[in-house]
Amino acid sequence: MTSPAAVPRGGGREAITRAARESFAERGYHGTSIRDIAARAGLSLSALYHWHAGKQELLTALVEESTEEYFRRCDEALRDAGDDPAARLGALVRATIEYRVSRQVESTIAASEWRNLDPANRERLDALRAAASKLWADLVDEGVARGVFHCEHPDDARRAVVAACNAIAQWYEPDGGLGVPELVERYTAIAQRIVDCR
Repeated sequence: MTSPAAVPRGGGREAITRAARESFAERGYHGTSIRDIAARAGLSLSALYHWHAGKQELLTALVEESTEEYFRRCDEALRDAGDDPAARLGALVRATIEYRVSRQVESTIAASEWRNLDPANRERLDALRAAASKLWADLVDEGVARGVFHCEHPDDARRAVVAACNAIAQWYEPDGGLGVPELVERYTAIAQRIVDCR
């Protein structure tokens, strides 16, 4: 095992984060021990505890970072999209797909391990999740109000679009012959059909 002194300066936290991400992805939260994470990071337990209080704190940090980054990408995409609801829908679809493809492991962990967050952590992070959901809800509601979207059930339409885009993290294969631009084009068209964009 690598001694803590051998870890590059600033590399301890990164090594732990990477090890936790890989371990949670392979074994799940309950199948991973704090010793597994330390060993995978090449650190002693005491070095790991210097950075994180335990496995719950590691999971919370991973989910929080993932959720914050997703929200930032969506927010930036909407700022650049102008005020046309159809263009804004396409921007959110693109931001979501690009994030789910580039951060597949983190997306999967955030989705599958959310239930394993302690109640206090889950409650705190629910606000981030709610903010991201509100971006979608406001967009669909605005499109309906402006007569661009004609879906009868905006909440259901929003949930269907978000679920379809989020699910890409589970099945997408980078070497599968389908590039991200084509994926974005397909899913933008699907989203437009779901919200009945005219």
